[in-house]
Order: sequence, then structure tokens, then C-alpha cells
Amino acid sequence: MAERGISAAQPGMVPAGRRAAGTMIAALHGELTPHAWHDPEHDAYQLFFQRSLAMGWLDDTSAGSDAHGDVRRAPGLWGMNDAGWEHPFTAETNLVSWFQVEVSPVAHDRPLPVQPLLRCAEDATTRAGTVDIHAVQLLLPVQGLNPKSRPPWAREPAMRTTDWFAETAPHARTRVTVDINQGQHRFSPAAAQHLVDRLGTLNQDVFTPGAHGASVPDLIPQPPFDDRLWNGPPGNGVSLSGQLAEWSCDAIGWLAELIGDIAAQIHTASPLLLTVTRELPSR
Repeated sequence: MAERGISAAQPGMVPAGRRAAGTMIAALHGELTPHAWHDPEHDAYQLFFQRSLAMGWLDDTSAGSDAHGDVRRAPGLWGMNDAGWEHPFTAETNLVSWFQVEVSPVAHDRPLPVQPLLRCAEDATTRAGTVDIHAVQLLLPVQGLNPKSRPPWAREPAMRTTDWFAETAPHARTRVTVDINQGQHRFSPAAAQHLVDRLGTLNQDVFTPGAHGASVPDLIPQPPFDDRLWNGPPGNGVSLSGQLAEWSCDAIGWLAELIGDIAAQIHTASPLLLTVTRELPSR
């Protein structure tokens, strides 16, 4: 499907030059069966833009200027950059859709807005067709977080919302593989162990980690963006197997927010590539 922009924002640019936490990208991998009635004019960019605007999450500058010539802005969680159903870097993969935003400065008591991003990504994608998501890939700008500014009661802000998953049906628990990669920066053994230990000791059961080890870059889907955005290509990362409360963008987003804050605590100075893959039953 052809891509069509509806604002002046361009990939890699921040609307009106506003300081941002960094670029965040969500890519959904799996299978998409297009709706027979879907209008190709409603492309990934337009659908995501409209959904973000409706939810009040878009840093919108489309309202024009006031009487003094200053840009009127409705502040939000992100500014829109780009989106698509396909990407030239991922021609041989099962990419369904991808969305790139520039994240606004993150409040001291809030995580990176990964749950809202994935909500909009999934909503935009399901407007175009029925989707079966096999993996979710995220570029997380953890270098834009300042763990020293966190209040004591919000060291990992995602922990404040664990009760949202308390009523998840027991049979919904899903085995997943989580790959955490810093590209060519790589994790030191001590940093990798701290991340794994912290995930295991926090009082939460949204994600229960199991075995872990070094990730294999060849098994990570090719991300839909240039390696220069995150010091790629993938290097030796951390791979975790475990159980997620449910296979949903909500649960994946929550886990990504938690991992982002833990990574910031160990002074991760570059974006993280996070890939969460559903373990399919063997046939």
C-alpha cells in the first residue's frame, strides 16, 4: 500500500524543533489479512496519526499559529515521524506494520509511553485487516531517561500498574522469548546479570523470567530502520525465556516500559532493540 503523510513532520525530525527523549519505533511481525473494504488511501501513517490524535497522545502542531505567530501545540506523548506496512530493510521478513515517533520528554514518575504506542499501532493495523502477531519489535530511547530524577516510589513506574493484569485468565499465560540488544555497544556480563536479577526480584508476575543467556543476532528479525539509529547491527545481547501474563500489546508494552527503566539504571547510553516473540507450540 502506498504511504501518505498528512503533516509536515519528516522521519527523524522533531516538530517545531522541540527537545525530545528520542526516537521510538514499534514493528509488528506476523500475518495480516486485509479487510475487503479497506481503502488503501487510509495508509499506516494516516491511521496511526488519527488514532494518536483521538486518544490525546499526539504532540499536534496542525492547529496553526496564534495571533502573535507562535505555533499552537496540543502537547502529547510523541510527535509523528513515519509509518508503513512494508519496509525495504525487511522484504524477506513477516513484517506487518511499523510506526516511528519522536517521544516527548518523559515525566519523572512515568515510563516511556510504550503501552500507548503499541495500542495505537495495533488499532491502526486492525483497521486495515485481521492481524495475528507473532513478534513485537521495539526501539526504546532509554538514553532519554534519567533514573536519578525518579521519586523513590516510582523507581520503575510500570510497577505501579501491575494490578491491571491481576484479573488475566490463568490459561492466557504465554511462553515468550525476550531479546534485549544494544547493537555494537553490547552488554557487559555484570550489566546483563543486573537486568536479569532485577526482573526476577521485583514483586510482579506479569512476566516471570526463566532461563537466560546470550542472544543470537541471526535469530532477531531485521528491524525496519537504519542501524545508525541505534548503533546496530545487533551484537551480543541478553535473551530471556519466560511467561507473559497474556499475549497482548498491553502486556508487551508494560514489559518494555519496565525493561527500559532497568536499563537506564545501569547507565545504558544508547537505544535498546527489544524483541518479544511468542513461542508457538510445536506441531
